[in-house]
Amino acid sequence: MSALGIAEPAARCAAVRGLAAFDGAVDTEIELAEPPGIPGRPARPQLVAPGSVAQRAVGTPEGRAALLHALAHIEFNAIGLALDHVWRFAGLPETYYRDWARVAVEEAHHFSLLRDCLGQSGFDYGDFPAHDGLWDMARRTADDVLARMALVPRTLEARGLDASPAVRAKFIAIGDRESARVVDLILCDEIGHVAVGNRWFHYLCGQRGREPAETYRQVLRRCNAPRLRGPINVAARLQAGFTTQEVDELQQAAAHRHCA
Repeated sequence: MSALGIAEPAARCAAVRGLAAFDGAVDTEIELAEPPGIPGRPARPQLVAPGSVAQRAVGTPEGRAALLHALAHIEFNAIGLALDHVWRFAGLPETYYRDWARVAVEEAHHFSLLRDCLGQSGFDYGDFPAHDGLWDMARRTADDVLARMALVPRTLEARGLDASPAVRAKFIAIGDRESARVVDLILCDEIGHVAVGNRWFHYLCGQRGREPAETYRQVLRRCNAPRLRGPINVAARLQAGFTTQEVDELQQAAAHRHCA
């Protein structure tokens, strides 16, 4: 998983693409000490507190670029998260490691598409500040793969499914159909990525003899996960493996937050 330590975005994407051709056996039992410099960090973007990321009107060139940059930053971090899922947790079935390696390849493709859109506007990745929320949750779940599956793919990445329709609508409103097309492609793949997280969360609950719904609620509380915001992308969540009962609970939680 040397790609995880590569800081330069294009070089990391190139290294990750090599995983697509891997067809060897995976050693599922090796426990690795965490190497220094994980994850590799490019010199830019500047990382700031989530509330310090300026909001710009998407109808301006800078606002459109800032939105694309925010999406690209999510995808760059998602590459690292998928790789971190692979190397950090030993003793799982080989298909677990192959699943997340495939996800890393797709996340690298998403990042490259968004970086191309940025480049067409005269901007590049690193030109705007960004925050580190995804990696903060990765650190909180570094000691438990069940918590990692619950809170990264099933929570934070699933919220990307919820946000996608609104993001797409912003691009359509300003006539940017190419960026909207990229958002559509990413949504399609991300449904599959969240489904991978759902599948392994349920596998781990079964392995530990735990009831999934209550376990999920316990993990949310224990790790102080950020509260859910609506609206919920019901169709995408159901495709990604959430049950109707889970989606109903999420909608109630989002409505309660809105009214609070």
